[in-house]
Amino acid sequence: MPTPESLEEELKALIIEAVALEDIAPTDIETDAPLFIEGLGLDSIDALEIVMVLEERFGITVEDDPDTNQQIFASVRSLAAFVSEHRVK
Repeated sequence: MPTPESLEEELKALIIEAVALEDIAPTDIETDAPLFIEGLGLDSIDALEIVMVLEERFGITVEDDPDTNQQIFASVRSLAAFVSEHRVK
């Protein structure tokens, strides 16, 4: 079972790959920083790209609920908690 920290680092790398963030390393992404608007400044198209990668990589399903998704995608830490809880073992 991966540690929360290793999952967070893996998610940072996946986010960079999914949305083609050039000149950003996983260590540049703060675990608790916002992913959207502030922080990384991602948008809804980026969110779709990330969801597709997460579904493929971890076998999770992200529902179409804007309020819930806003909480899930608030930061790398919240995203890691969701993946950890819902991933297909």
